[in-house]
Amino acid sequence: MFHPIILEAADRYEVDLALIKAIIMVESSYNPNAISRRGAKGLMQLMPKTAEALGVGDSFNPEHNINAGVRYFRKLLDQFDGDVKLALAAYNAGSRKVKKYNGVPPFKATRCYIKKVFKYHQYYKKQMTW
Repeated sequence: MFHPIILEAADRYEVDLALIKAIIMVESSYNPNAISRRGAKGLMQLMPKTAEALGVGDSFNPEHNINAGVRYFRKLLDQFDGDVKLALAAYNAGSRKVKKYNGVPPFKATRCYIKKVFKYHQYYKKQMTW
């Protein structure tokens, strides 16, 4: 359902399509109306301040949410020299925490998040080879 939007954003920001699909699966299980306990919203679970900084007016709009989320993830990849693991840690825990710990923060939730994203990344990569 959201594949064309994800594909376009992944192409535009030069991010692995399977990785974006994995992030969305872990973040929201593809529920565009998802809201976390901490207030993150939409498919890519954008925090309100992040969404505002990215110019997103409606985090529940799939096109706006995905485009902003992929653009933000691209920024994190650039910030951490293409290190996907660190970019994922920053997407989950914040880039300041990754810098503070000089790597993946020692938070169980962040470490589990990274493992889940990598698991789904492999799944989506296999799906795309058909």
